[in-house]
Amino acid sequence: MAWTAAAGVTAAALVARRQRQAVPTPAQLRAAALEVLEAALPQKRAFDVQLWDGTVLPATSPPTRARLVLNSEHSLGRMLGLPLDLALGEAYLRGDFEIAGDVSVIAGLTEAFDTPLTAGRLARLLGDVQLLRRSAGPAPHPVTAQLHGERHTRERDREAVTHHYDVSNDFYRLWLDRRMVYSCGYFPTGAETLDQAQEAKLEHICRKLRLREGERLLDIGCGWGGLALYAAGHYGVEVLGVTLSEAQLREGRARVEAAGLGHLVRLELRDYRDVLASGEGTFDKISSVGMAEHVGRRNMPGYFRAAYAALKPGGLMMNHAIAAGTRRTNLPAWLGTLYSGNFNQKYVFPDGELLPLWETLQHASAAHFEVRDVENLREHYARTVAAWSRNLEAHADEARALVGEERLRLWRLYLAACVTYFAGGHLAIFQSLLAKPDGVGRAGVPLSRGDVYR
Repeated sequence: MAWTAAAGVTAAALVARRQRQAVPTPAQLRAAALEVLEAALPQKRAFDVQLWDGTVLPATSPPTRARLVLNSEHSLGRMLGLPLDLALGEAYLRGDFEIAGDVSVIAGLTEAFDTPLTAGRLARLLGDVQLLRRSAGPAPHPVTAQLHGERHTRERDREAVTHHYDVSNDFYRLWLDRRMVYSCGYFPTGAETLDQAQEAKLEHICRKLRLREGERLLDIGCGWGGLALYAAGHYGVEVLGVTLSEAQLREGRARVEAAGLGHLVRLELRDYRDVLASGEGTFDKISSVGMAEHVGRRNMPGYFRAAYAALKPGGLMMNHAIAAGTRRTNLPAWLGTLYSGNFNQKYVFPDGELLPLWETLQHASAAHFEVRDVENLREHYARTVAAWSRNLEAHADEARALVGEERLRLWRLYLAACVTYFAGGHLAIFQSLLAKPDGVGRAGVPLSRGDVYR
């Protein structure tokens, strides 16, 4: 092949490589890496690749936005194991390779492997990959989720939430907006800053819920209190926010006190399933923003039944949640399972389950909710996560001091990959407005959406 020939590798060296010498020469390792890269890399790419010896394979689709740096002759072999997402992700956590520039360009690299043609080319080069590989041991344990018991019990759900959200309030503060809203922003003109987009999102939700002064709002998964504070401060509603994160609760309560809204906002450490049992009564409106992803398919019917029971007749619920997108891999199902080891589940969102929109709405309808409005904000989330990723890059040194090198690498990779997956349609985000009609069928919404966009 072109790169192999340019490397000046002799026929004898190629024979020795195929015989899997115990100690391959530097020339053999370089030749194997070039051959594997030629088979693996996308034809059009906006990033350079730099080998451990300084050799640079330039980007093929300018402008060059990033550089993938292989730190040793064994990096590539460790990156191309199966399942592929785990091998690539764990290689980055270990420091087998570095990413300079736009991390999202490299974080979406697995898309280059999702065709039978690429998979076949790599399969024919397994000998080269093995030649390049030397065991590096497991990825760092401190960033791995450690959960116990059956999935989606109260106890395990709290462990999962703690793993993701109780990293460090100061860490999240580095890259979120000033309100610390950890969900999709809303960019109606496309020119909004992150702070403006998150305020626009909060306003968008409040308008869709048609909040009125004096109403009671239940905010399921209230985070650091951004929506609760906005709804109380701008609409005069009484809010009960519930979360499973102690770190979020501490920060949220401090923000409530600082805003002087303690008479309207109450935040509690409580499972959504326990709200009814608490004797809180019923609510005029319910919001659930970025929380349904943690519920799980098995518990989704109970989630909507609990919300329906907590809502007054004529009330509205906003279910704002990430969903599986419509873009699918081009690999056969059996091969696709080999390529995916659920890196996200192991390291980022343990036990998280993303349902397609139709299934979520089916569960809502089975609980007797009436679906009144659905909006896909996929492009808005791509912009949001891109802003988060830029902020994290700008504060990388501070983040490293707070959470350590491995966790910083994890979040760099996770946020950047989300940019690619939302922009490309692998993931979507839907705001679904659900109604609980009263005894005569009134659903609490006007005849037009005009009031939302006034």
